[in-house]
Amino acid sequence: MTDKLLDIIRSKYSLVELDVGEYDTLKANGMRFCVKAYRAEGLGHVSVMRAKGFFGLVKMDTLMIVPKEKDLPLYSYDRIYAMGNDTLIVELYDILTETLDLSSLDETKSRFAYLSERDPGKHWYDHLKLPQSISKKGKKAETQNFDDLAIEHFDAYLSASASDTSDEAKKRELSFRYVNGLLTQGGPSTDVFKKSLGEEKTEKLFKNVLFGVDA
Repeated sequence: MTDKLLDIIRSKYSLVELDVGEYDTLKANGMRFCVKAYRAEGLGHVSVMRAKGFFGLVKMDTLMIVPKEKDLPLYSYDRIYAMGNDTLIVELYDILTETLDLSSLDETKSRFAYLSERDPGKHWYDHLKLPQSISKKGKKAETQNFDDLAIEHFDAYLSASASDTSDEAKKRELSFRYVNGLLTQGGPSTDVFKKSLGEEKTEKLFKNVLFGVDA
C-alpha cells in the first residue's frame, strides 16, 4: 500500500530519495524495519517504513508526510497485518498556520463509516490530532475496503486546497514541537525504538529521517 501512496505523491510532486545512512535497516521488538526518506519538491518531507517479524506473521507499513512548502497537516499512515487482523490508522496533526478546508476528507470518512472502528486510546497528542483522522480494525476480508478508504482519504488530503506556506519557520517549529513531544512524552513506536536503539539514535531517526525536522 505504501507504494500506491508514493505513486499518488509522484503524480502531484517530484520525489527525490534521500540518503538515510545507517537507518536504512533496523531491528526492534522482534521486527526488521526497512526505512526510506524522500524530499517531495513543493510539498515537504516524506518517509516510509516497512517491517516484518515473527516469522512473517506480523507486517507493518508506515508512511509520513511533514509538509513544509504546503500548509497541510502532518500526515501519518500506519497499517498493521497480524494474526488475521487488519488495522488501519491514519492520523492528521495540526501544524497549520492558516485555516484549511478539509471537508473532502470528512466526506470520505462518512462513506466508509460502515467499517469497524478501532479505539485509538488516550495520548498526550490528542489535542493536536484532527477529526479527519481514521482508526479502523477488522479481519482480512475487509482489507480491500480498508485499501479503498486509505487511497481515497490520502488523495483527498493531497488535493486539499492548501496554500503555499507563507511562514516556513513557524511551520517547522510546529512540526518540531510535535516530534519533540514524541521523544519526551512517548508514543507507541517511539517507546519501542528507544528500548532497542537507545535515546540518542532514536532522536536522530525521528528528527533527521522519519520527520525531517532537522534536515
